[in-house]
Amino acid sequence: MAEAYDPNNVFAKILRGELPCKKVHETRHCLAFHDINPLAPIHVLVIPKGAYVSMEDFSAKASAEEQADFIQAIGETARIVGAVAGGYRILANSGANANQEVPHLHMHIFGGRYLGRMLKKEGE
Repeated sequence: MAEAYDPNNVFAKILRGELPCKKVHETRHCLAFHDINPLAPIHVLVIPKGAYVSMEDFSAKASAEEQADFIQAIGETARIVGAVAGGYRILANSGANANQEVPHLHMHIFGGRYLGRMLKKEGE
């Protein structure tokens, strides 16, 4: 069973204007902003404005327009922050095993330096 959406999560509060963010890009269906605890020189988040917990939830319930807008917003945000030239990583955690901290779908865009391997091989 999928996790229920919590309307009081930090991203929902940002979308309602209750918490500030350093906005990078906004579309009809998405908002992109700088992460408050960056893990790389470029670290921004892209979130849908709808109440979706995960990619599974989003892919099952979001309209085709919302889904297309999300993908386009990720690409445009990467261009805006200058991540494209050197390469970048996109990442969305989903659920407890992936260490999802905020129960609102969000895509991280990391860049600005060498990022190394995504996962270590077992035993490393």
